[in-house]
Amino acid sequence: MSTTVETASAAARTAPAAVIVAIDGPSGTGKSSTSKAVAAQLGLSYLDTGAQYRAITWWMLNNGIDVRDAMEVATAATKPVIVSGTDPAAPTITVDGEDASGPIRTQEVTSSVSAVSAVPEVRSRITELQRTIAAAADRGIVVEGRDIGTTVLPDADLKIFLTASPEARAARRSGEIKGSDLSATKEALIKRDAADSGRKTSPLAKADDAVEVDTTELTLQQVIECIVTLVEEKRAAK
Repeated sequence: MSTTVETASAAARTAPAAVIVAIDGPSGTGKSSTSKAVAAQLGLSYLDTGAQYRAITWWMLNNGIDVRDAMEVATAATKPVIVSGTDPAAPTITVDGEDASGPIRTQEVTSSVSAVSAVPEVRSRITELQRTIAAAADRGIVVEGRDIGTTVLPDADLKIFLTASPEARAARRSGEIKGSDLSATKEALIKRDAADSGRKTSPLAKADDAVEVDTTELTLQQVIECIVTLVEEKRAAK
């Protein structure tokens, strides 16, 4: 009996401390690829908050909600049931029980998500969902988005803000979308930045205590290694 207790106690002492990592930044900076890889490498859960906003936007479009009408969007904000899987190797998202991982990436959703995300009732609903998921992550979690370090999880153990030049971001996005126009992609990214940074509720912003990482000249692997090192330092200090 005592051996079992001692073994359990030793395991508890040697288990890595749970950490909450917030990774923010605009589109095309490598947030998703970096966040998933860091979470997988360190055995943490993973949450793509942007997918949740895309999911509620997709639901609005599918259910005849005028996404340009803030009042109509606000009234419908509590209706869809959104469930996010947090396995970094295979993150999932369902809306009312339906797999939405593919449909939320359409151009129609991309064009409408900023307007829907700017509605305070939508942000309140999704923020509550995000906090619940983070609190339930026993081993810790990497949460990526645009307002995680400033609004959703202001007490996160580590806050990262990823940046990159508009040209680099546009090139990456164009590489992801076959047949896309580089100039048009860059213009769309800058427009999205302005919308996200300028909204009144939880704008895209760097937290005062966030570590800024410019990914313009870095490979994905270099960014991952940089953040893994930062997380391990935080774990060791806990």
